[in-house]
Amino acid sequence: MKLHGLLAVAAVFATYAYLPAHAVNVPSRVALAVADPARPADQKAQDADRKPIEVLAFANVKWGGKVVDLMPGAGYYTRLFSKLVGPQGTVYAVQPIEMDKANAKNLKILKSFAGTAAYPNVTVSVPPIASLSLPQGVDLVWTSQNYHDLHDPFMGSPDVAAINKAIYDALKPGGTYIVLDHAAAAGTGVSETNTLHRIDPATVKAEVTAAGFQFVGESDVLSDPADDHSLAIFDPKIKGKTDKFIYKFRKPLQ
Repeated sequence: MKLHGLLAVAAVFATYAYLPAHAVNVPSRVALAVADPARPADQKAQDADRKPIEVLAFANVKWGGKVVDLMPGAGYYTRLFSKLVGPQGTVYAVQPIEMDKANAKNLKILKSFAGTAAYPNVTVSVPPIASLSLPQGVDLVWTSQNYHDLHDPFMGSPDVAAINKAIYDALKPGGTYIVLDHAAAAGTGVSETNTLHRIDPATVKAEVTAAGFQFVGESDVLSDPADDHSLAIFDPKIKGKTDKFIYKFRKPLQ
């Protein structure tokens, strides 16, 4: 076995060694995706805070599935999805053009690895958010730490109801929609999306279910009661340690 293969195997064993007791049944392919040697060092360095093994176990990404990574940033989860769906699956990294204007570096990163030998099943699109175009018949639509931006001026304050309806229409019956974001204080609605870059979880639930989705579960793996929701997410005192919610919604079978 070549050296890089040995290192990859060693990384998988190291990953399992640090799994908490409640995560012992996590599918091995999730750990393999996290241990992917092609992942850049700066993204691996985020794993301790972002807990991708537990988060992706909750998402239950299908082998051979079709995944939309909506507003993917620099592709932290895009790369992981690529390995989780396998060679017969597809990952659509959908970066609204408004986000590209706000941070062109992320789009360059996405395009640098999409379609390469390491991530051949990844494609990138840059539609305007107001006329969001998504592939149809997908198994999962995922958005991480950016749903709140849909309410912000730099995005053009788009019609969030129309966006959630577009996501609903893109999913196959029984498909899953997952929203992971920074929690704002209860009762604040969308008032802190442009200041603290947080959103009230209850607002997300109300907006998404209004599009026809069923709320089917949540994970507290990224929750942090030490966060009092008063600081902006980029504040050095809280950056990387914010209280986050993960909501799972499902498109009804009929």
